[in-house]
Amino acid sequence: MRFSMQRPEETRPRDRIWLAGIMAFVLAVSCFVVLAHNDYFLLGDLNQPNNDDVKYVRSAQTLLEGGPLTYINHDSGTEPSAFIMPGMPLLLAAFIGPFGEQGGIVAFRLFQCLEQAACVYILFLIARRVFDRRVAFVACVIMALYPPDYFSSGVILTESTFRLLCMLLVLSMMIAAETRKGSSYIAVGVLTAAAAYFKPHASLLPGVMLFLWMRERYSVREMAKFTAMIAGTFILLLCPWWIRNMLTFDRFILFTSSAGSPFLLGTRINYQMPPAGFFDAYPQYDPATLFKGWDDGAISKGLDILRYGFSHHFWTYLRWYTLGKLEGLYIDPYYWRPIWPIQRPLMDALQKILMSVTFVGFVWALIRERFGRMLPLLLTFAYFTAIYIPFVAFGRYGYPTIAFILPFAAYGLCQAWDFIRLRHKVRIKSSGRYTFNK
Repeated sequence: MRFSMQRPEETRPRDRIWLAGIMAFVLAVSCFVVLAHNDYFLLGDLNQPNNDDVKYVRSAQTLLEGGPLTYINHDSGTEPSAFIMPGMPLLLAAFIGPFGEQGGIVAFRLFQCLEQAACVYILFLIARRVFDRRVAFVACVIMALYPPDYFSSGVILTESTFRLLCMLLVLSMMIAAETRKGSSYIAVGVLTAAAAYFKPHASLLPGVMLFLWMRERYSVREMAKFTAMIAGTFILLLCPWWIRNMLTFDRFILFTSSAGSPFLLGTRINYQMPPAGFFDAYPQYDPATLFKGWDDGAISKGLDILRYGFSHHFWTYLRWYTLGKLEGLYIDPYYWRPIWPIQRPLMDALQKILMSVTFVGFVWALIRERFGRMLPLLLTFAYFTAIYIPFVAFGRYGYPTIAFILPFAAYGLCQAWDFIRLRHKVRIKSSGRYTFNK
């Protein structure tokens, strides 16, 4: 049996009106929230960069002044850096350049509002291909009512842009698998490179296409040809970054030099220090400096913590690297600046409800629907979840992936509504025999 997701239903004029209305709602609310709250969404201080968002702004300003790509970490922020990918500073510079710092930040936030509205449309296209138009509309409504999306519009981080690029990438992979067109596979390569310029861990996402190709019964020759097209496009677009690093640091840096930091921080269970016995077993480490650093030394520290943790506290660390990481990614909402009237405790409860409905819908879909139809969503969710397990796992990193499981929440709600309506009809029919017609 072939993979082929069901062909998209024809979009009716009424569908376009409803979809445009949802997108207009998201855009209007996002713009209102961004303009009304403005710098409430700043996580750091623009004058003394002390958080990722203001560090991105400083990097963009340095680029506009003719300086190198920099990033304030454990240095002054004036030296060339490969600590981050250049996508975010370049994007910010495109707005700060013509509008100045304050105007550029506002323009960037409004751009993110447009991205949020675009995500609604892309979600509709993806969910309609996997399920049907009704589930797609319900998924769009859930997205439109999801408070973290409006927080993401205002904060100066990579998540809004990265989510849009990933959604476009998954849609392009679905289309490419169906059509077998070379242009579609070039688009996959372009979008993979674009996503990598913001977050490099998206680089291997097209690897999940192997499962789609197997279901579509691609020949080995076709697989090789399309793999070469994706890889060739990706390599060509990443060459400027690699050349820059070779010229600047005299060595090849695939993506960044900071992979050790998230790996080391990922060993912290609920942001706590390792068990007390760790420092007796590894006296070379000091609690005051253990979690500082981002290079190979950080990786060595992290491996030592894992070695001790799994040897002496096996079940604690096993739970942390399974349920604990999942909880951090998907139960902890990406909602660091509450927006009235949704305060953080309420958002925490809403997130748990959403994930519960999503889980029920997921199980329901596995029982009732063809597994092959859901592969793009399942593989994308599994890929990003697996990528984050060894590293820091919290709501910010899980946020882009949630878009790919919203269709399961929508499916569960649709099935529950059908069940309730069927029970209601049966009840009416069974009681009809006792009624009298006038």
